[in-house]
Order: sequence, then C-alpha cells, then structure tokens
Amino acid sequence: MNSVNRVLSRRSLATLAVAATMVSAPAFTPSAAAATVTPPPKHVGWDYQIGGGYTPPTGVKVVSRSHEDVPAPGMYNVCYINALQAQENAEGDWDSDLLLRDSGGEVVYDEDWGEAILDIRTDAKRKRIAAELNTWIDECAAKGFNAVEPDNYDTFTRFPEYLDGDQAKAFMKLLSAHAHEKGLAIAQKNTLELAPDRASVGLDFALVEECGEWKECGDFAEAFDNNVLVVEYTAKGLSQACSDWGSKLSIVRRDMEVLPKGTSGYLRQTC
Repeated sequence: MNSVNRVLSRRSLATLAVAATMVSAPAFTPSAAAATVTPPPKHVGWDYQIGGGYTPPTGVKVVSRSHEDVPAPGMYNVCYINALQAQENAEGDWDSDLLLRDSGGEVVYDEDWGEAILDIRTDAKRKRIAAELNTWIDECAAKGFNAVEPDNYDTFTRFPEYLDGDQAKAFMKLLSAHAHEKGLAIAQKNTLELAPDRASVGLDFALVEECGEWKECGDFAEAFDNNVLVVEYTAKGLSQACSDWGSKLSIVRRDMEVLPKGTSGYLRQTC
C-alpha cells in the first residue's frame, strides 16, 4: 500500500486549519442489519498491519490490514481503505470529474503523498464516489473482515479552501450505511473535530494515530466510550498514551512505514 505514513504533516496542518464550528449532520438511520454489527473489543492487544500482513504477536486480538490483504485468522479484523483520496498514481481509476480541481481546472493533490483529492462537494458526486468505495467494502465483507477503516476523513482540514466538515460527514454517512448493511462496524479515523458527531454519522469506534503525541486520547475516549484503537509512531507518543490511557485503550507503537515483521525497519512496541 502507498497510503501509510501519512500522519505527521497531515495532523500538524489539521490542527491549524480546522474551521471553528460545524453544522451537525442529519441523524444517522441504521439499517436492520446494523443490529448485527459488532465493534472491536475494548482495551486489548492489537496490531496495525496496513503496510503488509504477518502473524500477529502473542496477545493480539485485533488487527487492521489493507483491503487488498486477507484477515488474520482468529482475530477481530479491521479493513483499511483510502476513502477520500485516490491512491498514488491511481487517479486514472476515477472519472475525471470526481477529482477535485482548482480554479484553473488542475487536479488538487495532497503533495506529501502524491494523492489526488476526491471531490465530495455535491451530493451527486458523493454518491458516485461512495458507490465505488462500497465495492471495496463489499470485498472486505466477503473476505471475512469485521470492520472497515476509511482513511482521510480529515482531508477537509488540509484543504479548507475547497472542502468542509459537513461534506465529509455527509460522505461518511454513505459509507457507514453500506458497511452496516454488510454487517461491518466502521471506524472514525482521526478527525477529532468531528468526534462529537460520530453517532449521527454512524461511526462505531475510533482508530486514531498519535493521540498520545497530540494529547487527544482523552477526547476520543470520551466520544467513543473508550472504544479506541491507538497507534503511535514515536517513543514520546507511546509513553504519553500509555501513561494516561494504558489501562483503558488499545495502544501500539509501529514504525512510520508500518512495515511487515521481518522487514528492515520494522518496529512494534506496546505499553
């Protein structure tokens, strides 16, 4: 996957760029299938493997892997998808009008990762983009994953001149409804500013990068009743997360590239 290691610069920019207020999204109406959705267990060993799957370490009960991968046997499995941006060099997979463009007609890119931004500004485009991503969610369900992790919910914080939180929430509601219809729980990825709206959007738990580093774990814990999977990328972040929330949240430190075990540079630590 080329969509890992996106957190440091994105979260730094997000802190500076978020609008002060947001209008709440319409109430989420779950389908009948939503009653069968099961979020991950709380405060357990877990591992973040979106850079490539490997045998989970002893004590791990929850694993997140790319939708291109297969679930880890005997685990609660979360399926990662890049939801609001095209994969690097994959903008050609999308209809041209679904790529966000600037006033000169040029495609807007997240330059840090070489990913074209998807245009979620209208209801019609949100539905078309969601329809494509829902095929990935279908694959996650068919493979036996238990939940889905749509990344880049916070894209609007990095491109506030084009996008806003209401558009992001309206889009995520479409993915939530489909995931629930397929019996999958759905995670809120980062995006603390929209955590108060998690119920109206239909989000079941949180998967958060660097809440220890950014001192956000408590806010996510409150919003999601401690059902939070935390991944840190620095010793400082792990220490802070473990010191404050090691007795309540699921916490792991991974290397920034989220490399498979056995690869040079692989790192995994826990509280």
